[in-house]
Amino acid sequence: MARITVEDCIDKFPSRFELVLVASNRARKLYSGEKPTVEIDNDKYTVIALREIADETIQKEQLKNDLIEEYQTNTFSEDEDINEIEDNTDENEVDANELGAEGETIKEFVTNDLQQNNSNNQQAQEINTETSQDNLEKSSDEENTQDS
Repeated sequence: MARITVEDCIDKFPSRFELVLVASNRARKLYSGEKPTVEIDNDKYTVIALREIADETIQKEQLKNDLIEEYQTNTFSEDEDINEIEDNTDENEVDANELGAEGETIKEFVTNDLQQNNSNNQQAQEINTETSQDNLEKSSDEENTQDS
């Protein structure tokens, strides 16, 4: 089979960027051990991925979903974090009468620790947001400088 290029697959995706992202993700999956859906013919994984895209042996939506799952991270809102912490403390709660004064001290310590962790997480999120905004402003300033 003749070599396949990005040009042979460009009609399958709206942009070259998306095509390259999907193809590279598929090539990594092939390298990791997934079975190819076309004959290998002693080709490299990138060529196999492009052949799969050109032959449409894997659905376009499946390729996009695989790419999204690869880069997706789970983020929790504050409410979900608080609910999770409350659920965990309910499960781990022991009758204070059984432990006496030490139990009360431990319970206070755990509650304070959980609140402090929550506070630290909020501060980290605020710092990340501020850093992202600063970086965005810097890149805008650099673009304006280059345009001048």
